[in-house]
Amino acid sequence: MNTMVEQNRAIWRVRLVSALRTIIACTIVGCTTLYGPAPVRRVLTYPAISYVTAILIVSEATLGDTMRGFCQNLYATVQVLFPSWLSLWIIGPARLTRELAALAVAISSFVVALPESTPLLAKRLAFGQIVIVCVGTVVHGSSTGSFMHPIHVASSTTLGALASVLAMLLPFPRLAYCEVRKACRLYAENASQRLGLVVEAISAQHTSTAHDLIAQQKRLSQTGLKLVQTVNNNLGGMVWERPQIIFLKPNCAALEEKLQNMEIPIMEMERALSSCTLFPVDMIDEEFKQLLQSLKLQISLKLENAKCFVPFYAITVPEVKGKALEKPLWMPKTNTKSPENLPALFLLYCMEFLLNGPPSARNIEDNPTMKAEESNKPRSNDQRVWSSVFIKLPSSQSLIFALKCSVSLGLSVLFGLMYNKENGYWSGLTIAISFVTGRQATFIVANARAQGTAMGSIYGVLCSFIFHKFYDLRFLPLLPWIIFTSFLIHSRTYGQAGAFSAAIGALLILGRKGYGAPTDFAIARVTEATIGLICLISVELLLNPARAATLAKAELSESIGLLRECTEDIILCPHQKDMSGSRKLREKQHQLKYHVDKLQHFISEAQMEPNFWFMPFQSASYGKLLGLLSRLANLLHFVVYQIEFTSEISQRLDSSSENLLQNMNDDLELLKDRVSSSLKQLEAATSTNKQTFRSPDRDEGVKGILSSFLRHLEEVIDKIYTWEGTEKLKSQMVLCLTGLGYCIHSLATEIMEIEKEVKDLQ
Repeated sequence: MNTMVEQNRAIWRVRLVSALRTIIACTIVGCTTLYGPAPVRRVLTYPAISYVTAILIVSEATLGDTMRGFCQNLYATVQVLFPSWLSLWIIGPARLTRELAALAVAISSFVVALPESTPLLAKRLAFGQIVIVCVGTVVHGSSTGSFMHPIHVASSTTLGALASVLAMLLPFPRLAYCEVRKACRLYAENASQRLGLVVEAISAQHTSTAHDLIAQQKRLSQTGLKLVQTVNNNLGGMVWERPQIIFLKPNCAALEEKLQNMEIPIMEMERALSSCTLFPVDMIDEEFKQLLQSLKLQISLKLENAKCFVPFYAITVPEVKGKALEKPLWMPKTNTKSPENLPALFLLYCMEFLLNGPPSARNIEDNPTMKAEESNKPRSNDQRVWSSVFIKLPSSQSLIFALKCSVSLGLSVLFGLMYNKENGYWSGLTIAISFVTGRQATFIVANARAQGTAMGSIYGVLCSFIFHKFYDLRFLPLLPWIIFTSFLIHSRTYGQAGAFSAAIGALLILGRKGYGAPTDFAIARVTEATIGLICLISVELLLNPARAATLAKAELSESIGLLRECTEDIILCPHQKDMSGSRKLREKQHQLKYHVDKLQHFISEAQMEPNFWFMPFQSASYGKLLGLLSRLANLLHFVVYQIEFTSEISQRLDSSSENLLQNMNDDLELLKDRVSSSLKQLEAATSTNKQTFRSPDRDEGVKGILSSFLRHLEEVIDKIYTWEGTEKLKSQMVLCLTGLGYCIHSLATEIMEIEKEVKDLQ
């Protein structure tokens, strides 16, 4: 309970500090545009875009993020400034009608949105500047300066970006590398606690005690995933901070992957523990407990060193004296015939994985084939570099995104000017900061923006009424509102879109002057924002008519197909001399992981989209299928290393051992045939066509094959005990085979669960 309270306090402090920095940025913009020197105020004629820029860049950012945002703002300004000068000089401000302005916005937006290399933030800022330049020219007509008008827009935008950087420096800088270091330290503590709970739970003497420990693990697991996400989110900002040159090492470039390789074993240990139905586990005796404790001690010491932000696998294992650590990692009473013992044996494999990395990693270094392939990697990198020099044609996704931005902004500007010429900015500016390169829950995001705009505008009007006698104090009510919207970012209902709209809605009323009556402006702006959102939704439906539920079903079918291909590539081949089979399996496993992540995105979107006249989305069944596929992808992560290590060691086996291993391979082939046939039917049933899945009664057959596989696995392990070799090598082989037995058994079991869930979908 104390841990949860401390975590909540830490989250509250982080969000409050982020809100205070947003207040600093907005205060810098407000003081400069309202009370700055007259020459400065004459240049900064569009404080609205200053506030928008500051909110986009500074919210929950680090110094590196704001520096990156500042540079992207300069890039966006260059993209808009020079074409604007040329266009206004050719057309002339007086001849720019609302139709020509809408056309100019559409063309300019298409050009900006098309390149894939341009960051999304730069595109959003460029869209906002394009809208203000074109609409401002229509509003002011011939009085618009062809040269100074784009400079006024660019200066106002740059003010917001500069205020964001200054806010990150005051009162002290918030550095991305400090956030990463702190998150790594907290993650090391979290992983150590979870590991301790795993050891306690597997050693528990009562089922109720074990279940209580498992419940604690699940809570800590959620925190661990958030910490990993925090590290991943801040890695980009580290590149923009000068301490990165001194702080980062070459091995830290793959920190995200290393954290993932730390998280997956711990997560799968927790899932393996959850599969145990009765406690105490039969094979857990005092010797086994002592072995678990010694491994936990070594891993905990390694994690203690990891708090210094050193890559986990770059840390040397500390020397710990004791008789327990001198024993081999495998137990002489290993019994793999009983599936109930597999989770405990898999825990040993995962702990060895955490302690020393994948077993095959050390042996591959002595493989001349792998060395030759490693030496070829620089040439492939050079080829990719040279290929990037040539101009690449835009992808279909980039064309659709550019077309969506172009048509949406063009229509919103046209209809916005037709409704209210003086406030025609807001229809285009509202959606200019709304675009994303991929899919999003359009209706939910539009609804959040509309509600946020209304809330912010109403709050601004109320504060204007209260402070109408104290005009210079109207900026003060913005402080609590910005704090509120900073916390609103993490709301499921409003999210970032609604929070930004609420903050900007109040800032445009309380942070500016000279726009007329606050009530009239608020009504006009809400109406203009609604016009823009309607245009965005209409274009989105035309260009992306497929529902997220349909895409989730198609992605589910694709994931099941890749799972089938992965299972077909699992081969125990004693005579295989290279790693081509395992590398092929690793590539398929990465593809499966990628498509599972896409499936998760579509499921999240489908849960939020309205049903209208369609059938309700079966989120519970899809959630279970997502969890099963995610776990299978993680298990295949281990299978790759197990296959590699088994293939290496198989070259040293005698004929009798090879025959035993071949028996395992024969059982595996039979299992693959059964599983592949089932997955083919599942793939067809979950495709967009209306096929029905009929599940034959194959459970007993699969269980019989698994029983034979585990029996032959036990025979191979018994044979290993009689080898003439080092204890380390024999222990590694036993750990690898027992881990493989657990993974294969779990793969077959989880696939049978997928069959049941697919039947429920129909």
